Amino acid sequence: MFSWRARGDPAPGMYALQLDPSGAPQYVLVANGTREYWLTGNWTGKFFTGAPEVAASSGSSGYSFEFVDNDEESYFTYNFAVNTTVYRFVMDVSGQVKGWFWVEATQGWNLVYAEPKARCAVPRGCGAFGICSDGTATACDCARGFRPRSPANWGSGDYIDGCVRDAQLQCAKNSSGSVGTATGLKKEDQDKFLRMDGMRFPDDGRVVGAASTGDCQSACLGDCTCSAYAYNTSCFLWHGDLQTLQAGIGDDQAGAGSLYLRLAASEIPGARSHKWRNIKIAAAALGIACFVVAASILLVHTTRKRRTARVNGLAVGDGCVSYKYSDLQYLTKNFTDKIGAGAFGSVFKGQFSDSTVVAVKKLEGLRQGEKQFRAEVSTLGTIQHVNLIRMLGFCSDGGADRKLLVYEYMPNGSLDRHLFNKTFYVLSWQVRYQVGIGVAKGLAYLHERCRDCIIHCDVKPENILLDAAFAPKVADFGLAKLVGRDFSRVITTMRGTIGYLAPEWISGEAITAKADVFSYGMMLFEIVSGRRNLEQGERQFVASSLACATSTEEQATTTTTAFFPLLVARRLAEEGDMMALLDPELEGDASADEMRRLCKIACWCIQRDVDARPTMAEVVQVLEGLTDIEMPPVPQYLEVLAGQAIQESVYHSTDQH
Repeated sequence: MFSWRARGDPAPGMYALQLDPSGAPQYVLVANGTREYWLTGNWTGKFFTGAPEVAASSGSSGYSFEFVDNDEESYFTYNFAVNTTVYRFVMDVSGQVKGWFWVEATQGWNLVYAEPKARCAVPRGCGAFGICSDGTATACDCARGFRPRSPANWGSGDYIDGCVRDAQLQCAKNSSGSVGTATGLKKEDQDKFLRMDGMRFPDDGRVVGAASTGDCQSACLGDCTCSAYAYNTSCFLWHGDLQTLQAGIGDDQAGAGSLYLRLAASEIPGARSHKWRNIKIAAAALGIACFVVAASILLVHTTRKRRTARVNGLAVGDGCVSYKYSDLQYLTKNFTDKIGAGAFGSVFKGQFSDSTVVAVKKLEGLRQGEKQFRAEVSTLGTIQHVNLIRMLGFCSDGGADRKLLVYEYMPNGSLDRHLFNKTFYVLSWQVRYQVGIGVAKGLAYLHERCRDCIIHCDVKPENILLDAAFAPKVADFGLAKLVGRDFSRVITTMRGTIGYLAPEWISGEAITAKADVFSYGMMLFEIVSGRRNLEQGERQFVASSLACATSTEEQATTTTTAFFPLLVARRLAEEGDMMALLDPELEGDASADEMRRLCKIACWCIQRDVDARPTMAEVVQVLEGLTDIEMPPVPQYLEVLAGQAIQESVYHSTDQH
């Protein structure tokens, strides 16, 4: 369902509502046919997970909703209790999908539904040089120096045509070409730049080499197609019409800050007025004098207040904050409260003055340059999902030993502590099953919903953290991107991860997102059994099974009778009792259907053939019961290497538990 091109113009516009092309039971809103900017979430049978207000039963609203999705057709229907009800469902020119009821008493339409609720979430919603501001009476305003291209449409709430300049740029008057500034102009007559603070940058900027703000400005001024620039350790230039501008964004958020908009000199206030310049100088001098007096009174509190300000920015901001190394030293008590360690560094607990607790990871062995590190961390800071650990900030003061990442603190620690250490709280089956679904959703987001596919490369219980409600969050997902995709030399030496490596890591094949699927499958077996797939002394078996390179004699010596994934696969093939394989700590308190479903998808995840493994999005659908899955074959490479039948009684003997 397409929007109109404009109000009064029914030609197809740039926004559309459509079924998810990946086949998931959900609807998505797209701009220009490719850019997804809102989705309903999967249909649960009662409601859409991302739009729970669209439910099968609406209560007192007088209507019911039905969604049908099968191999032959997909559609939805509304059924109204009162047959005379008039309702229209519209893909609006604003980029929002809206529902309207006709109110007979007022002879007008009443808006009852609009998504996305945040008007500024719609890409290009305010047109060229239009600025979006959520929470204001008018969603869009023209930037300074611009006016609506179509005042009539603008007044009716249709902003798609955007804005045009009030005054032509001097550069555009240059007849010598499109690049360069107009020759023979006095400096005060050349194009100027208007500083606009708290702006969300458009996503089509181009990075150019510039050592300072002045160099960046010169680069833009020297190109007639350049409309704006921004400088924050790197120089970004925007050419042509600026789209998707948003105001009211904190400068400490990733992808936001001060944008310098190119205008004709006559549009800059006071550009030619020496009088106003003198007034500004006098006002500035007075302001400086007042500042000095105030600073002398508050000097003793400066450091503490600065740190408090940083905390407040961390607590409410949606972006990634850049911290000084000394600040992180202070809040971690000089890195003394160590709460964990991993392949990429150690993790320390930190606490701000307002009692906000965070986890600070000190990266080790990182060989990236300063600009590349900042650029990638800023990107990762914008990636947010309920099942991904949130990166709150970073530090890159100087050398490689001063690169740190700041994360939200997870009070219940990592999943491995609860599965393998029986002194901790025993996770119920309901929690374990939801952990499996949550981790799958987080990985599916990294694989399919980010601008670039992010492969985690180290999925294991140690990297799954649990919040206060035991909801899972995938951790260290950004390190795969930061350190690089060539992980084979690193991961094979990581302690405790050899049992999760996909065969392609060892055989030298190309690494895809299916490597994460394999690791995830191995982790599911451990969620079921409550113990490692292999005990510490049996890891050589996994290395041999992945390499597929040992001789028959070597296989006989390295095979273990307790390799749980092969045990599960054989039990499934024999249609045996799966509940007998459940962690004894649960005392049989689990859903047999969920247990079998989880074991089946786990066996599909660890198949040797990459193409046979499901995607993480398909895993989510299976675990949520939205789709069924065939019985998996017993992984042949495990059968070959085992060389003998698994003695189930050995695995389940009491002395091993």
